[in-house]
Amino acid sequence: MKKITQLFLLLFTFGFISAQEFEISTLRIGPYKMFMKNDEADKLGTKLKQTDYELKNVIKYNGETILIGTSLDYDDKGKENGKIIIQSLSTKSKKFKTKSGIGVGSTKDEVINAYKNYPSYSAYPSYDDKGKIQKNTSNFVLNDLDAGTTLNFTLVDNIVTEMLIFINEGC
Repeated sequence: MKKITQLFLLLFTFGFISAQEFEISTLRIGPYKMFMKNDEADKLGTKLKQTDYELKNVIKYNGETILIGTSLDYDDKGKENGKIIIQSLSTKSKKFKTKSGIGVGSTKDEVINAYKNYPSYSAYPSYDDKGKIQKNTSNFVLNDLDAGTTLNFTLVDNIVTEMLIFINEGC
């Protein structure tokens, strides 16, 4: 009986740690966090380069792809300090899930049911480059007012196809 209990605890611990590896929230995807500086990413074995809104760092994490957008970091006086910080994270991997179990492959109804009581959320259609509404694509957005970030679920034909975390600039 004692061995069975120990085995159960070991499996539970491994399962918990494994689940954390693929967690996504308004602040992180796996070990990568919003506002993380490049020296912290270096400790994870990731060399971040400065990016723009189009170009992203393509990172492989446990076989899954994470796109990381960066910007220059500034000190308290508004001067560049030579560091790069993470300003956006995204993934199309089915392995990453929120604590509520939502991820790529979840339905629109599952997203709404999971977050209908979230303090600040919005839903809106997607637009193409010419400003025309895309009829089969929409977004469900969780606004983390404390962190100043958003978690955007992109839905195509009412199925989550991508999750994106970015800085909420109040627009």
